[in-house]
Amino acid sequence: MFNFKAAYFYCLAVKIILTRFLKNIYFSTNYYNKSLKTKLPEQLYFYPNPFLLSSFVNQKIFTFKLSKINIETFWNNFESQKEDEDLNSFFWLNLINRKNDGLIIQQIISVWIKNNNKYKKKTWRSLNISKRILAWILNADIILNNTDKNFKQIFFDSIIVQVNHLKKNLNYENDPVKKVEIISTIILSGLVFKEYNYNFEIGIKVLKKTIEDFFDNDGSPVNKNIYDLVQCSKFLVLIKECCKDAQEYIPDYLDDIVNKLVDCLHSIRTPTDKNPLFNGATEFKIDGYLEYLSGLEYKSKNVIKKINGIYIAREKKSLLFFDVGSPPKKEYSKSYQSGPLSFEYFIDSNKIITNCGFGNKISKKAELISRLTSAQSTLCLNDSSVVKFERNTLINDAFGATLTSEFKVFDLNTDDADNFITLSAKHNAYENNFNYIHQRIIKMDKKNSNLFGADNLICTLKNKALLNMYSIRFHLYPGINAVQTMGQNSILIQVEKSKSLMFTTNGDNLILEKSIFLGRNQIINNLSITISGSLNNGENKNITWELIRNEQK
Repeated sequence: MFNFKAAYFYCLAVKIILTRFLKNIYFSTNYYNKSLKTKLPEQLYFYPNPFLLSSFVNQKIFTFKLSKINIETFWNNFESQKEDEDLNSFFWLNLINRKNDGLIIQQIISVWIKNNNKYKKKTWRSLNISKRILAWILNADIILNNTDKNFKQIFFDSIIVQVNHLKKNLNYENDPVKKVEIISTIILSGLVFKEYNYNFEIGIKVLKKTIEDFFDNDGSPVNKNIYDLVQCSKFLVLIKECCKDAQEYIPDYLDDIVNKLVDCLHSIRTPTDKNPLFNGATEFKIDGYLEYLSGLEYKSKNVIKKINGIYIAREKKSLLFFDVGSPPKKEYSKSYQSGPLSFEYFIDSNKIITNCGFGNKISKKAELISRLTSAQSTLCLNDSSVVKFERNTLINDAFGATLTSEFKVFDLNTDDADNFITLSAKHNAYENNFNYIHQRIIKMDKKNSNLFGADNLICTLKNKALLNMYSIRFHLYPGINAVQTMGQNSILIQVEKSKSLMFTTNGDNLILEKSIFLGRNQIINNLSITISGSLNNGENKNITWELIRNEQK
């Protein structure tokens, strides 16, 4: 049967690729560069607080003193592409001496403008521009300190030209996260330059539509990516704070989404201050960002138990993240990892059970591995992933490696009793290929932090079952050691010198395997507890397991 949806995305991908090609040719013409020249602002209406950029800045990207650099070679001979991008973003302006480096900053920017006053593909990508303009405007106090009129005019003209480029191409941006960043720059330009107040009005209008499309009612992004949740919150907070400083009105929708995002951020905080690893996420420290928000007087008002399709069960000594969400739509699935009903578990200040993390910053192969069901702490049938990803090169170039199949997670049940929190859900991702539905039940002991689980394989067509092998993996967090006991029926997990856990199961085979962890943007060795076995044709299977503090066994 002809797949109309696949044909639609293929045609759309062709259009996107062709448009990119033609735009790059057009952007290089004198006609286009002249079209970016508009009215020159006279001055900044106000100077935004440079502190608002601190949540974006990596303290490691700028490690030398400006007083010792050579202006003529500053923009040449980069040690790496990363250094090139970091310097061209100008975020390092937040890390320099704000009293003594004004003149040399003006010289560095003058050279940059001279070399990039017209469109260049390398330095004029939309995100490069948005970061650069944010950095320039938020650090305008030192850039324009004791400057002459000529530099000010060149500087303002370069800002307007680059912002005009962003405006002309805003509708071509399909990634909502990138769009939020670009809109932030357009809005900020409208706040600081009175002559361009319509940039603020245009940006606020487009931002409203983007937020409505990209966030659900709880403030979670529909692509289920925790990293994107954090990134969007940074730009939306920046917009709101700049509106306050400019004494401009703050739209109700902006106030509402920022409050929801703050609640979400506090809800995903873990004892290790590192985010859980679901759907495109690698590890990052979130405590510093929460302190930044606290400094701006943003506090959580509501406890959220379900974010990005992840159910959160939190007690004093334990924390459970349980993936009970269906996959995102195809156009939002480029960072999706195929691990329905996977979970991560923390006891006291230790992460015990983890997913492997997203390998996109390591290599293409690492990214592919990280998207497999076997890289998540969940069930895998016949060594296959629950979904397939797009292999068409053209579509991948336009959208990323998106999903080609769909499934549903359903029958979510929660029970928060006196002594236990019980969660259960089902998914039908394996039903088409193997005629089986997977149900997972997790029971968390509030008092002792013990975990009791059951993975049920429910056959939907007993005379047409196509399943003969199952495996359930529980990836241990790097640094957690484990050994299999002499009887081969349990795994001793050593968390700390005086703290251990025992893992047991009624499954057919229990083994301890070598695994890899990709959550720190490098390949790290770790261990995985694996339950595996076979099924008779049409057989229902109930596999139970326990993770119990060892001193109680």
